[in-house]
Amino acid sequence: MFHSPSGPSSRLWRPGDRPFRALILSNTCRICRSVTSVFQLRCEVQTYAWGKRGTSSEVASLIQSADPSFSIDEEQTYAELWMGTHPRGASVIAKTNTSLEQWISQNPECLGSKVMERFSGKLPFLFKVLSVNISLSIQAHPNKALAEELHRRDAAHYADSNHKPEMAIALSAFEGLCGFRPAAEIAEHLQTTAELQAVVGTDNVTSFVQAVHGSSGALSTAVSLQQCFAALMQCPRETVREKLASLESRLQTDAASQPPAARLFLRLYKQFPGDVGCFAIFFLNHMKLKPGEAMFLGPNVPHAYLYGDCIECMACSDNTVRAGLTPKFIDVPTLCAMLDYRCRTVDENKFTPVQQGGAGGAGVSVYDPAVPDFSVLRVELAAGEMDYTLPLVDSASILLTVQGEADAYSGSLGEEPIYVTRGTVLFISAGESLHLKLKKAGGSGMVMFRAYCQLS
Repeated sequence: MFHSPSGPSSRLWRPGDRPFRALILSNTCRICRSVTSVFQLRCEVQTYAWGKRGTSSEVASLIQSADPSFSIDEEQTYAELWMGTHPRGASVIAKTNTSLEQWISQNPECLGSKVMERFSGKLPFLFKVLSVNISLSIQAHPNKALAEELHRRDAAHYADSNHKPEMAIALSAFEGLCGFRPAAEIAEHLQTTAELQAVVGTDNVTSFVQAVHGSSGALSTAVSLQQCFAALMQCPRETVREKLASLESRLQTDAASQPPAARLFLRLYKQFPGDVGCFAIFFLNHMKLKPGEAMFLGPNVPHAYLYGDCIECMACSDNTVRAGLTPKFIDVPTLCAMLDYRCRTVDENKFTPVQQGGAGGAGVSVYDPAVPDFSVLRVELAAGEMDYTLPLVDSASILLTVQGEADAYSGSLGEEPIYVTRGTVLFISAGESLHLKLKKAGGSGMVMFRAYCQLS
C-alpha cells in the first residue's frame, strides 16, 4: 500500500500487525492504561531518484523482511526509511494507525521529563536508513543561529529554524565526502590539475600554497582556502563546464591507472556532467567506511554521501545549504560564508564510538556526539545468545532490528510480546526496559540500532 502525504517520493509500508495490548501501567511514563508505551511503527519510505533500485536497496530489503507481503518493484528506487515525527514522513503506530506525533502530544511523559522540557514536548531526532546509489548533493547544515536567520530570510528554501547535525553509521561499505582535506593535499591538487587551477584562479592558488608553506605575510590557511573554494563555486558556469569536459577527456585516456581522486572525479562526472561539484572532490576528504564505522556531520561541515547503505540520525530538521551534485536549489553565497574551513585527515573525520560490554555477552557501541538532540546505540548479540534486556533510558527511543528475531516483552505489554525480526521498528517510551527472548537459540545472533536523547 502506498501513501504520499508529502508528494510522490513518499511511500508507507505496513508490516504484518501482531496482536499486543496494554496491560500494565508504566510507573515511569504514567501513560494512560489503555495505551501501551512500547509499540511497533509503520514508517515512511522516500523514493528519491538517487536511491538504490529494487532488491539491491537495504531499505527495500528491511521492509520486505518485516512484511513478506510487501512486493519489491525492481524498477523503483528505495532511498530512505524515515523513523520519527518529521512532517514530511511521519511514522504511525502499526496497530491503531495513529500518527506517532499525535500520540506523543497526548502522552508527552513518554519522552522523559528532561527531553519533554528541553524540546517542548517534541521528539528531537529523526532516525533513518539510507540506500545510496547516486551521489547526493555536496551540502552543509547551518548551526542553530544561522538556521533561524535563514528561515526568517527565505522560508521557501529553509522551511524550519532548527539546526541539523547528523550521524552516519555504515551498514555496508559506505562512501562519502566529509570536511576539507589536509591543506597539503589540496595544494597538490591545485598545483597539478591545470583545469582546477583555471577555475580557481592562479592568484588564489598561489596565495593558498604560500599559506600552506607558512610564507611570510601569507594569509591564514583557512582564509586562503575560503577564497579558493568561493572562487570555484562562483566561477561562470560555462567556464566550469568547459574545464570539466577538458579534465574528463584527459583523464579518460588512461582511466585505470589514475589516482583515487581522479577516478572519483570520473565516477561523479558520469552522474553529473558539467556540475561544479565534480571539482569540489579535490577539496574534500573521500571517506570509505566499513560497517560500524561512522562520521559525524556537525554544523557547517561540507559533506556528501556517494554510495552504500547507512544508518543516519539527526536533529529533526530539513535545513540544507547545497553546493553541487544536485539539480536542487543552490545557495552559493550562504554556503561559502558558513563553511568550516578547518583541514582534517580522513581519520580525524571519522567518529569513534565508545565500546561497552553489555549483559549476556552483548557488544554495545555508543555513538554519542556533542549535541543534545540524539545518540545512537548499536547492540550486537552473539550467536547462541537466548536472552537480552535493553536497559531503560530517561528518553523515548526508536529501535530498529537489522539482523535476527526475538519476542520482545516489557512491563506495559504484559505477557503478550511483540515479535521482532529484521526490519521491525519499535517505539519505546522513557523508563521502559525491553526484554528479548531470541528465536532459534540465538541463530546467527542479533543486531539492533537504537536512537535516543541522553541529556545530563
